[in-house]
Amino acid sequence: MSNMHVKKDDVVVVNSGADKGKKGKVLEVMPKNNKVVVEGVNIRTKHTKPRKAGEEGGLVKRECAVDASKVNLYCSKCKAPRRAKAEIKKDGTKIRVCVKCGEEIK
Repeated sequence: MSNMHVKKDDVVVVNSGADKGKKGKVLEVMPKNNKVVVEGVNIRTKHTKPRKAGEEGGLVKRECAVDASKVNLYCSKCKAPRRAKAEIKKDGTKIRVCVKCGEEIK
């Protein structure tokens, strides 16, 4: 299992691919596959079949997984995608901070 640099509810920016430059919130993290699902990124159309009586089938647009190496954390102070490093506060808790400006990434 790999150590993920992003967590659920982080704001990230896509580095490469068709959705390059798009910013979105991480909806799901899959550490075993090293993938993340980002809001509004890598949207695919899924054909759904009606399963119950009265239910409608059709086309559903949904986000699919993107490799975690293709996204960077978004720094709200720098207003740009940045790498993060871990720092330990005085009370012993571990936090992630922007490499460039030192702002805490929440």
